[in-house]
Amino acid sequence: MMIAAGVILALLALFGAPLFAVIAASALLSFYAASGDWQILQIVPIEIYRIAEMPILLAIPLFTFAGYMLSESQAPSRLVRLTSALLGWMPGGLAIVALFACAFFTAFTGASGVTIIALGAILYPALKEAGYRNNFNLGLVTSAGSLGLLFAPSLPLILYGIVAEVSIDDLFLAGIFPGLLMLAMLSGWSLWVNRDLRGPKGTFSWTNTRKVLWESRYEIPLPFVVLGGIYSGYFAVSEAAAVTALYVIVVEVFLLREIGLRQLPMIMRNSMVLVGGILIILGVSLASTTYMIEAEIPAKLFALAREHVSSPLTFLLLLNVFLLLLGAILDIFSALVLVVPLILPVALGYGIHPVHLGMIFLANMQLGYLTPPVGLNLFISSYRFNRPIMEVYAATLPFLLILFASVLVITYWPTLSLMLLGGD
Repeated sequence: MMIAAGVILALLALFGAPLFAVIAASALLSFYAASGDWQILQIVPIEIYRIAEMPILLAIPLFTFAGYMLSESQAPSRLVRLTSALLGWMPGGLAIVALFACAFFTAFTGASGVTIIALGAILYPALKEAGYRNNFNLGLVTSAGSLGLLFAPSLPLILYGIVAEVSIDDLFLAGIFPGLLMLAMLSGWSLWVNRDLRGPKGTFSWTNTRKVLWESRYEIPLPFVVLGGIYSGYFAVSEAAAVTALYVIVVEVFLLREIGLRQLPMIMRNSMVLVGGILIILGVSLASTTYMIEAEIPAKLFALAREHVSSPLTFLLLLNVFLLLLGAILDIFSALVLVVPLILPVALGYGIHPVHLGMIFLANMQLGYLTPPVGLNLFISSYRFNRPIMEVYAATLPFLLILFASVLVITYWPTLSLMLLGGD
């Protein structure tokens, strides 16, 4: 009976049934099959309610709302102008502008698709006008949309900390160097492939720089408010999220007046639809995780892995392959709440630091957005720029390979992730 039920649930998931319903049903069936007592099913709503007791959970809706507010304002245009003034004078500088602007924007919105839509309209024609090849422009903007997930206050970083019960402050610190490594490798590639570009280069201008710095005077303090407040001890992460949301409302609605009061309900609704989906999946996944722990499934998985894989290095390689495939077929939030509880105990058994595992997990999920045949960013880019999907595949392939090389460095050089924590 349980096998038949499992097959039915798998088919329902494949045919588009809501993921939270499939997870909840599997948890209910598993608890009942283990005990044969319907009363034990009370565990599921209790576990769902347990997320209400997590103070850190407040950070998710607040940071998401702030990110959506920024995407609806003129902040993306100001961000591009600022990075262009600071970096655009370099040979290949506009490509680097695109990478850094997208990374910053994705860190605050937590959604790479939003970055492609919001910044793509600015960056794609600008790159074309500057003489960059169409294929390069398409691959760059599509790939850059997934950057920034390792930088604070990225929503996936916070969610990993909740699911894995790891300090979010530590995760914010740990993501700095791996994220910069990805940016540096893509920047180096962008400079190399455009070394023969003979288009007009910009010149650095103090007058223009002062102008764009003044234009961006309200956005520039945001990272310092968030990170400075957290690491100075003035704010907890949830408090930093509240300050960020309030700050963005005051700036965009009352000071710059780029968003009207009548737009706020729509922005709140759009941002909370995303948050609601995440929280429902998180709640039912906690119930599913409780069953897996009681059934000792992680311990059995570790024993099975130990039977066939003795080296931590081999385990990490297999983990990368698994996560890369996972990221191509599952969105990052579902993958976090479903898979992290399973692989975390196994990784700990191999001596892998949970913070380092978080960097490996999220770096692979970034690649998943670009992995054919079903990487989400590939389809968003195809739709946004009206290009055939096969053309998008070909354009992003070099960027995907470079990012995969950076993932291998992040995987096998744990110090990169742990050095700011005092880890080895």
